[in-house]
Amino acid sequence: QDKELKKVTHNMMAYRIINSDGTIIADNDDDGEAAAGSRLAHLLEIVGAENVIVVVSRWYGGILLGPKRFKYICNVARELLVKCQLIR
Repeated sequence: QDKELKKVTHNMMAYRIINSDGTIIADNDDDGEAAAGSRLAHLLEIVGAENVIVVVSRWYGGILLGPKRFKYICNVARELLVKCQLIR
């Protein structure tokens, strides 16, 4: 197993599933990175992502990023959704 993966500090995730009857099942988890999961969930909602789960892993490198960490977390998630052609 990759040694770097063992050092991951936070695995933040959010998912958004649309049932055949149109109901939405959505949830998120911060994994200790306060508010990060809800930011990812909000991103999935505003871009209209359907039937997707996104997980962003963050390693602590010794520098506190403050609130701008949310920009990085959401940007990497958005880039993945675009790359996977789940959003435009």
